[in-house]
Amino acid sequence: MITRKALPRRTILRGLGTAIALPVLDAMTPALASSQLPGKTPIRMAFVYVPNGIDMRHWNPDYEGKLQELPRILKPLEPFKNDITLLANLTHNNGRALLDGPGDHGRCCGSYLTGVQPRKTMVDIKAGISCDQIVANKIGHLTRFASLEVGLEDARQAGDCDSGYSCAYTNNLAWRSETQPLPPILDPRALFERLFGSGPVLSPEARARQTRFRRSILDFVSGDTKKLQLDLGPTDRRKLDEYLSSIREIERQLEKAENDNAQIDPGMEKPYGIPADFAEHFRLMTDMITVAFQADLTRVVTFLVTREGTSRPYREIGIPDGHHPLTHHKNDPEMMEKVAQINCYHMQQFAKWIGKLKAIEEGDSNILNNSMIVYGAGLSDGNRHSHEDLPTLIAGRGGNYIRPGRRIVYRKETPMSNLFLTMMDCMGVHVEHFGDASGRLDGLTLS
Repeated sequence: MITRKALPRRTILRGLGTAIALPVLDAMTPALASSQLPGKTPIRMAFVYVPNGIDMRHWNPDYEGKLQELPRILKPLEPFKNDITLLANLTHNNGRALLDGPGDHGRCCGSYLTGVQPRKTMVDIKAGISCDQIVANKIGHLTRFASLEVGLEDARQAGDCDSGYSCAYTNNLAWRSETQPLPPILDPRALFERLFGSGPVLSPEARARQTRFRRSILDFVSGDTKKLQLDLGPTDRRKLDEYLSSIREIERQLEKAENDNAQIDPGMEKPYGIPADFAEHFRLMTDMITVAFQADLTRVVTFLVTREGTSRPYREIGIPDGHHPLTHHKNDPEMMEKVAQINCYHMQQFAKWIGKLKAIEEGDSNILNNSMIVYGAGLSDGNRHSHEDLPTLIAGRGGNYIRPGRRIVYRKETPMSNLFLTMMDCMGVHVEHFGDASGRLDGLTLS
């Protein structure tokens, strides 16, 4: 399948139980020219959801139009001001208590990507198909995975949930149907095996038995790699080396996390390989999402940054208090400051990921430019459980579909679903109705 004339876009390096797709290389240009997307690199969409709302005092700038100095929580994104778009006054009316349901935290998360009010019927839970899955159903056949559902959570908080059906909403962002949520992968090793394994996923016990004999997956594909390198020019060899090096670094970080976990909290049951440190867990998962984007393994991702309503502490930044209780601060300055610090900490990790995406060349652009990555929450003020003016930003241009570097203030109570309808258009998926959408968002796109 590998020739000097053209390298097929779906070339895969194979080994025992391993399948590694390749990033876009110059040698693939002739193959791309005859693909379903002539001469175009893929456009991706991702949703990064943070729980318990955000301190909006430190999120909303006091101006609109061209982005100038960013407020405190957004400060880590200062180097990327021209790559982000801030959207104000987007609201999820169906996150409010219109009907009896799973509580504000369940409603805000369950409605976030569906635009409908989640509720419990006589026999099951019921939400609505989420916008990511509408896109995945239309374009998922173009990639190995129609979508990826990823999440973070401290195992110590696993039982911190109100009720059975409430947990279904607070623990899931993507919904394949009205009654079928798609649980996120929390364990980095499980995500790694899903992306790069061609055999069955190993159980934690089987992994433990193999630890002493473990080799890098790159060792298993070394034969294919050496053959491929003979057919590549200098630029492509550099791109391939950087890509494979990033995979090896992920393996190194996984092994470190697993070794660290073996040495701490010996009496605690926890998912295999989940780092105790939030930043390390975030980095591992986003590094793998990055590789998935590079190799076009998927174009649709949801990322639940700890479940909605979580009471996770952040001792690594000096905050032993639970996140959720802190958001019910009743205007206590000390508690409000801790919430702001947590919000800043989350944003610092996101900004590092955005920097990595921007640094990866893709054709005559980069992966960030060819993506739309929404960062936001289903609540604005966590103290009041507000569902209006939700904190929302988009990183990336969606392949020059979006004109970033601005803050756009919409009319109050503009449905959040309008944004998702607009994003679906960018992905080539045109639907007439979605959730409670009243139309597309004006002024967001270049068209």
